[in-house]
Amino acid sequence: MRAPYGDAEKLVFGRMFTEHMFSIKYSEGQGWHDGKIQKYGPFMMDPATAVLHYAQEVFEGLKAYKAADGRILLFRPEQNARRLNRSAAKLCMPELPEEIFLNALQELILLDQDWIPDTPGTSLYIRPTLIATEAFLGVDASKEYLFYIILSPVGAYFKAGFNPVSIYVEDKLVRAAVGGVGDIKTGGNYAASLLGGFRAEQKGFSQVLWLDAREHKYVEEVGAMNVFFVFGEKIVTPMLTGSILPGITRDSVIRLAKEMELEVEERRISIDEVLEGIKTGKLTEMFGSGTAAVISPVGMLHYQDTNYYINNNQVGNITKIFYDKLIDIQYGRVEDKLGWSYELK
Repeated sequence: MRAPYGDAEKLVFGRMFTEHMFSIKYSEGQGWHDGKIQKYGPFMMDPATAVLHYAQEVFEGLKAYKAADGRILLFRPEQNARRLNRSAAKLCMPELPEEIFLNALQELILLDQDWIPDTPGTSLYIRPTLIATEAFLGVDASKEYLFYIILSPVGAYFKAGFNPVSIYVEDKLVRAAVGGVGDIKTGGNYAASLLGGFRAEQKGFSQVLWLDAREHKYVEEVGAMNVFFVFGEKIVTPMLTGSILPGITRDSVIRLAKEMELEVEERRISIDEVLEGIKTGKLTEMFGSGTAAVISPVGMLHYQDTNYYINNNQVGNITKIFYDKLIDIQYGRVEDKLGWSYELK
């Protein structure tokens, strides 16, 4: 029987969606109501719907994996539920009970489980989203909301797969500032990154590395990933200053590193320190972490018209270790001693 998504080898990220979706409404005074699974399809919106004018919207991203023995596994989904609520609180939106989030995932994914590809490197991407739906014009929090979940069978996030990517360092544009909303998953952060991403793509680079908004000096994150630097046996990642997304994969890397008794530092790190480390050979590896890419090795940084190659543009040993450890847990290939796997039954 042919899989509903077609040829798994030809899957691209976020272009195909499964047959069903989950939705539930919120109204002030009534709370959450009318939760249901329905056929995937468009919403009808009033032209004055608040999300369209004032960007009151937050979302999450996680994946379902099919293990070799047929089990369907999620990776730390309760952390996504909690981060969604932290994001919602910052935009004056109602929190969604964690049990609604997890139960909706369970029922929707099991219903559309035939859409989960099992080819190595593939998965079912999950996009939970909360939007303001009251129809009015005026800068105020909405009194009505819609939470929904859609599913998408996906291949590798980057075309290169698990191979080093080249990244453009943006030193003029700003993605987010401390005190703003850079530390939550809201569409405005990604809208602010589009021009930088477009410029990087035009120059032939995979992603943008953003620097801090105030001094354009300190490394923050890549648009779709947190970043890590390896100095010999020490791993350094930018500290969470309020303008960096607290990634769940980021947290997983830090916890795995401590399990492996590797030294990890969360601190501010300047682009000058990074480039000096590359030039002297003290910086031996760089990689990104995120739900979409899991672990992505970085082979080159382009900064102010100069290319800086890391580890001769090769995948480093520590980068590969983290990648292997994470995907082995996610696909159920090893015993999950940390309790991160969430099996759907």
